[in-house]
Amino acid sequence: MYRVKQLDTETDLGGFSQWLRSRGVPHRISEERGFQVLWLEDPEHAEPVLEALDRYLSEPDVRQAVAKQNRSPVFVAGRWQPSPRHAPVVLGIILLGVLMAWVTGLGTNQLTASLLIIDPRMYDWGSVAERIDALSATLAGGQVWRLFTPDFLHFSWTHIIFNAVMLWFLGSQVEWFDGRRRLIVLFIVTSLLSNGLQYVVSGPFFGGLSGVVYGILGYCWLSQRNRPRFQFPPALVTFAVVWMVIGFTPLPEALGLGRMANEAHLGGFMAGLVLAAFLPAPGNART
Repeated sequence: MYRVKQLDTETDLGGFSQWLRSRGVPHRISEERGFQVLWLEDPEHAEPVLEALDRYLSEPDVRQAVAKQNRSPVFVAGRWQPSPRHAPVVLGIILLGVLMAWVTGLGTNQLTASLLIIDPRMYDWGSVAERIDALSATLAGGQVWRLFTPDFLHFSWTHIIFNAVMLWFLGSQVEWFDGRRRLIVLFIVTSLLSNGLQYVVSGPFFGGLSGVVYGILGYCWLSQRNRPRFQFPPALVTFAVVWMVIGFTPLPEALGLGRMANEAHLGGFMAGLVLAAFLPAPGNART
């Protein structure tokens, strides 16, 4: 932990501490020799946290706003627990994925071909050049939806359940804090990059929301460092990156997990990082 601020014990930091917890900022407040000391786990949070603390202490309106936010309907005991009405776009994406998994028989019936990025029955796609030509012809024929429909193809219930849980946990926070427009931009950009990269490298037989999940995770992680507001354990990013690296090895197939859409994960994660770097939190975002 890093020592970032010392204040007298008469200052009530309870509300500010609760606000930090609700934003997923690991910290603690200790008492030393008649003073309160604020400690942060991540030193890169110091500047935005100190700025927020100064405003909290000096502006009564900010303290009132923080007190109101601490009673926010999306937090229960400081933990992120939204209801479906707080993130309808994310819920819609998840329900569409579940519906498509059921309608396509988890990718086993003929409808699956109409949701792949190209129809593999109509084109040669053995080389990178052939894949690019096939995709160009597909888009020229007006089938633009194929750039996004692979997101909604899943080949096991375990696959869709895991993606749905992660998408709800992270995507609902983006929709709540940064707005539905930002979430939709994230979905579009990460879908295009993750699906496009996976297709160019491996061909049309892939699917799932994992690329979008990785994109939202990358966005939340980098954007969080500049403006703490999302709540997730820091170890989640480490685990996701390690799992992505493992996916490029033979280990998943050796364990019977099958081939992973590694390029989709990588493309989505990179897209999320780029969007976080170039798109600041919207000015009307909830905090």
